[in-house]
Amino acid sequence: GEFKDIQLKRLKLTDRKKIVLIAGPRSHGHGAHEHNAGMLLLGKALNENVPEVYATTYLNGWPKDPTACDNADAIAVFCDGGGGHVAMRHLEEVDALAKKGVGIAMLHYAVEVPKGQPGEYMLNWTGGYFETFWSVNPTFKGEFKELPRHPITRGVKPFFMDDEWYYHMRFVEGMENVTPILTTVPPDSTRRKGNDAHGANAHVRARMGMPEHVAWAYDRPGGGRGFGFTGGHWHWNWASNDFRKLVLNSFVWIAGADVPASGVPSKTPTIEELEANQDYPTSKGWDRQKIGEMIKEWNRP
Repeated sequence: GEFKDIQLKRLKLTDRKKIVLIAGPRSHGHGAHEHNAGMLLLGKALNENVPEVYATTYLNGWPKDPTACDNADAIAVFCDGGGGHVAMRHLEEVDALAKKGVGIAMLHYAVEVPKGQPGEYMLNWTGGYFETFWSVNPTFKGEFKELPRHPITRGVKPFFMDDEWYYHMRFVEGMENVTPILTTVPPDSTRRKGNDAHGANAHVRARMGMPEHVAWAYDRPGGGRGFGFTGGHWHWNWASNDFRKLVLNSFVWIAGADVPASGVPSKTPTIEELEANQDYPTSKGWDRQKIGEMIKEWNRP
């Protein structure tokens, strides 16, 4: 019964690293910010292909079970950010986990929390975050022509992807212990005039033609690892083998497990698999053929 479970202390897994995937509630309509569908897809890929880890996925917000993260080696969060970020009511809890060396990854809008104490926490956990009036959230084709040598990039070939690539993150001072993982030169058109919380600011405009980091790894000075990834707006992007592999590798890395030499293998999701677990019914604009052609283009040998 329920009383017995309260006594159960979750023990660290002895043979595998445990990765807790936390998906935020529904958000943007069909195909975008698909937190539940995205985390289910990534968790399944880990459990089918990486015997050294066990991924468990919690849907629609922070786990209701208060012991969910007790024995986690890593936590990855994919949710809407800002004041409504699922970790906002759990900052001290997450910070205590980080201090114990638990890995933390934030995907897409989850890289944004309010400036101030939440932002300071995020810098401690992952080394960087989206700060309003400093960072921006344009949509463009990111081209990743060179990748650094790092466990997260194992088996990942240079790739391109249309996404809402937030950039010009606030990083820890001097980018100490931060390793840029994905870097691209955004089109100048993304450095808009004006000043607003997410779309435009003078800091970004002063950097025309300069490279920007849209994914990064962090080795915390006190132990433990962090990862930030600003892409992930459209659910079908997970069908890009390189894009997906990079994120799967990152989850294994933050958990302290060994990333395979050629990266985490996983099958390209089919269109049917991409349509599964969506928060909203298929939209009129959903074009299976067009999506299929995009996937072919991304995954050309």
